[in-house]
Amino acid sequence: MPVLSPEEIDSRLLDLEGWHYSDNHIGKLYEFPNFTEALKFVNKVGEVAEDMNHHPDIYLHSWNKVKITVSTHSEGGVTEKDFILARRVERLKDE
Repeated sequence: MPVLSPEEIDSRLLDLEGWHYSDNHIGKLYEFPNFTEALKFVNKVGEVAEDMNHHPDIYLHSWNKVKITVSTHSEGGVTEKDFILARRVERLKDE
């Protein structure tokens, strides 16, 4: 998949509330009511990532915050595959 231009990335981010582009990746910080819910979310993201064979960086910190960042390392930037994963992650937060 080709790397998207910054303009294409910015345009696609309009459909992903809270997601941002920086340092050659897209990402979002999620906050949960407690550690257990944050950990459940991390595990759900892991299952989706494994299913897609596309693995984000996942940071669980401050007992209830999860930061997800994603880029297509093999392509050297953000591709459509990253946006597919981001949309799937967004659906998980409401499960």
